[in-house]
Amino acid sequence: MRKRMFSIFSQRLLLPAALVVVFLINWGASLWHTRIDFTNEKRFTLSEPTKKLLKKVDQPVSIQIFLKGHLPSGFKRLSIATDDILRTFKDVAGSKLTYQFVSPEDMVEGTNVSYGDTLTSMGLLPINLTSQVKEGQQQQLLYPVGLITYNNQLFPIELYKGKTPLINFQELNSAEAMLEYSFAHALSKLIQKEKPVIGYAIGNGEPTGYNTYDLVENVLKPNYSFFTLDLNAQPAVPPLFDVLLLVKPTERFTDVEKLKIDQYIMQGGKVLVYIDKLNAEMDSLQIKNEVVAYDRELNLEDQLFKYGIRINSNLLMDLQCDYLPFDVNGNGQFELLPWNYFPVLEANPNNVITKNIGYVSGKFVNSVDTIEAEGISKTILLYSSSNARTIATPALISGAENVTAPENEKYKTPHIPVAVLLEGKFSSLFANRLTTAMQDSLALANQLFLPACTRDNKMIVVSDGDMVLNTVVKGNQPTPMGMNPFTFGTQREFPFANKDFLLNALDYLVDQHGLSEAKSKDYVLRLLDNKKVSAYQLEWQVINIMAPVLLVILFAALFQWIRKRKYTTH
Repeated sequence: MRKRMFSIFSQRLLLPAALVVVFLINWGASLWHTRIDFTNEKRFTLSEPTKKLLKKVDQPVSIQIFLKGHLPSGFKRLSIATDDILRTFKDVAGSKLTYQFVSPEDMVEGTNVSYGDTLTSMGLLPINLTSQVKEGQQQQLLYPVGLITYNNQLFPIELYKGKTPLINFQELNSAEAMLEYSFAHALSKLIQKEKPVIGYAIGNGEPTGYNTYDLVENVLKPNYSFFTLDLNAQPAVPPLFDVLLLVKPTERFTDVEKLKIDQYIMQGGKVLVYIDKLNAEMDSLQIKNEVVAYDRELNLEDQLFKYGIRINSNLLMDLQCDYLPFDVNGNGQFELLPWNYFPVLEANPNNVITKNIGYVSGKFVNSVDTIEAEGISKTILLYSSSNARTIATPALISGAENVTAPENEKYKTPHIPVAVLLEGKFSSLFANRLTTAMQDSLALANQLFLPACTRDNKMIVVSDGDMVLNTVVKGNQPTPMGMNPFTFGTQREFPFANKDFLLNALDYLVDQHGLSEAKSKDYVLRLLDNKKVSAYQLEWQVINIMAPVLLVILFAALFQWIRKRKYTTH
């Protein structure tokens, strides 16, 4: 009897106890939870620098993603991947981070303006996408962008940077791999207490006019504390500079000026150099229809050689190039034709600086050689296409060259380097060769001479000074850096990645939050076999629908059978 009463009592408590256990499990899961990432690429595992960054968030972060609505399959997958990564972000940041997906066609709250129009006014232009559907091709405006808001600051995020107007699944796959870095990088810009300091060298003919508008106003000032530095007037390069930017000098450097740069590097200062070794300008070509390219004699050859690089006195010509207008028939009718001296450069896909960026445009570019330098590693960042060549200088460049098509058999040299990353412990050019003037310069700056770097350092050298400059078109409108002024605003306009390369290079040199690990992620592209998908589509749809239903019925029948057997009296 007592045993029977205990059994009845236990059965009555079973349901409430089960409910309490379920409640406790759900409550605990809402506070503490984890998951196991079985993907080979660790898609759902954040890098440690990203986790540390998210834990620094001390104010609400709001993110809007404009990938909502009827999307092509590739961008639908990008939308799902974005939701996954932001959910992972939220696991670390907690309630301080919120996000939502918004359709660009929706109206901004309290206005009659659509989100799409607002994004366009902010310079976030849509992709006029051509996608393949069963009926043929369709045109669609997509905004693969996001907006992140923190502490009353707004930062735009580009989720996809395609090179062509057609869907490219490889580029979409790369965009997925870059999601963690894209959001972490934007957040790092918003939460930084102090902006890194960039010094822009002047005094040796560096440009400071209208052609630096995009560089200064849209890149340097919004993201960095920006200062100019006259190497002639200042006793030394201030060590508070995170990066010294040297853009297209045209006048010879003295040994004392070179010493100032050298000792800044030896102290751990980073340098980003955009340099034209040759004097070849568009102004002469437009006025005279020809230009003579000759050496500027900047007196930097020995210093760069000591660091592990040589900029050659030649010109790069490439069949993959930008366009210029030419009067082919001499009747005043100009036609846009390829100009082999304006190469469209390719980016190294295996380096965090150039990974997933598009083509970069150049003008009168020199080739680069790497030199053996003890303790220095070299990484090529930008190079020509597979169909390129170089010509020796001095050389006469004439617009008449475009009267006839280029001889393709001459363009057989692949991947000629034009930009190099140097990393390691650099040795000073002036070790054991200090002159009295140099010693006086060091004494004036209250500096001790360092014969080598005290720690690992890095610099980037690009053999094209025009790469970060802009032009001005009618109406005094400055074009973006790298934009061809003759195709700007036309159907041939192409957004080259000159600015992306510059921003990535500066970020890598500064690297405040160590986000390079997040950027180095790569996803293996596993494409479906479209023929098998079409052949077995109905079969798998039936399996996916019926299998769960059959399992529920099977477990219900099994439960009833066990219950009936247990409680049936014989």
